[in-house]
Amino acid sequence: MLVLAFAMAQGADGFLSRGPNNKGSVTVPLKRRNKGGASLAQGAKKHKKHEAHAKGQASEYYGELSVGTPPQRFTVVFDTGSGNLLLPSTDCTDDACTGHKRFDPVKSKSALQVAFADHPGEAVGEDGSRDIVTITFGTGEMSGVYVREQVCLGQGNDDDICCQAHFVAATEESDEPFSLVPFDGILGLSLPSMAEGPEFSIVERLVASGSMEKNLFGVFFGNDNEDSEITFGRYDQNRIASELLWLKVTEPGYWQVKIDDVTLGKTSLGFCDPGSGCQVAVDTGTSLMAGPSDAVQTIHESVYVKHDCSNLGDLPKLNFMVGNIPLALDPEDYITNSPENGCQLGLMSLDIPPPKGPLFIFGDPFLRKYYTVYDREQTRVGIALARHAPQDLDSTDGDDADALVFKHRKHHVHKKDSKRHLRHGRRHKHHQ
Repeated sequence: MLVLAFAMAQGADGFLSRGPNNKGSVTVPLKRRNKGGASLAQGAKKHKKHEAHAKGQASEYYGELSVGTPPQRFTVVFDTGSGNLLLPSTDCTDDACTGHKRFDPVKSKSALQVAFADHPGEAVGEDGSRDIVTITFGTGEMSGVYVREQVCLGQGNDDDICCQAHFVAATEESDEPFSLVPFDGILGLSLPSMAEGPEFSIVERLVASGSMEKNLFGVFFGNDNEDSEITFGRYDQNRIASELLWLKVTEPGYWQVKIDDVTLGKTSLGFCDPGSGCQVAVDTGTSLMAGPSDAVQTIHESVYVKHDCSNLGDLPKLNFMVGNIPLALDPEDYITNSPENGCQLGLMSLDIPPPKGPLFIFGDPFLRKYYTVYDREQTRVGIALARHAPQDLDSTDGDDADALVFKHRKHHVHKKDSKRHLRHGRRHKHHQ
């Protein structure tokens, strides 16, 4: 249970922190649940004929945080593909909310009801005027209001890291997808431009509060019956089995990087422009691997998978090339096996519209094979082979091991602009 186990000091800047000269890091354990295909991936057109093939591979990883004084505990998806913390509130009486833990501002002495995202320090006035944000998902939507609160990550001891930040407290949630998920909310960990404002980016606020040793975090997704975790303030060397390959973020917002080619074995599939390459979003909130529909169609036509999986050992690696370095997925990584469908190609078609797209999505199957580090200070993503059980390392293909020894061989009512997000769309209305 996450509790605030130390006295918080509030400085003149208003940040809640662990106190001077007490920067640190914290590891949050994650639970894994295999699921039947419900997904929060939004802002794009999904194609059913390929989506069904991947259901057996779908999974969710989620952990805990606490909000308020005294702390209220919630389970959330730690999502690098969105920017805000979203939690259901006690003002929401929909079944999707009441089936989960709800934030109660009345029970917190540190809660501040915020009127407008563009004026984050302005409390709701006597007339009750405030913005309501609506966030749309592929199968539903949620609406909510802004709250400033104390947010803590950790396991309820002196190593917890905390900050004062803004989040969206849901007042309405549609039955789908929210009633179907085991977690209460979503913690967005994208770069700050995808948040409602700087005060809504939890990682930015943790750094500004002086709580984090380094401005980065690392993610380890375990296999079945294996621990999973996310570490803030550092990354865990014990979780990686190769040197980190650092890729610069190309378009701040998503943790979006460039690859040079996509190949099956040594055969290029011709998706990527020789000059500009292809764009990939590294997304801890997407359960599947995904890509543009024409690219996924080509892969489906190029890989023949027997229903009984008997030819799995004959299938090629799916490589995402960075120069001459392959970020390789074995057939076991990109093929899914389910009782209903047998062995199928585990890739979902997902068309992200320009200017953000087209994009490939490195979802959970990629993130189980590779440990990833998200470095806000230098705006880059680090990728290394994940260290699972010893037998996994013993059986790792020598080509993969050699290749990964890297030697360098908002739309608000008073604004005209809008942003389209991979994870969701949003709209605001003024409410009194």
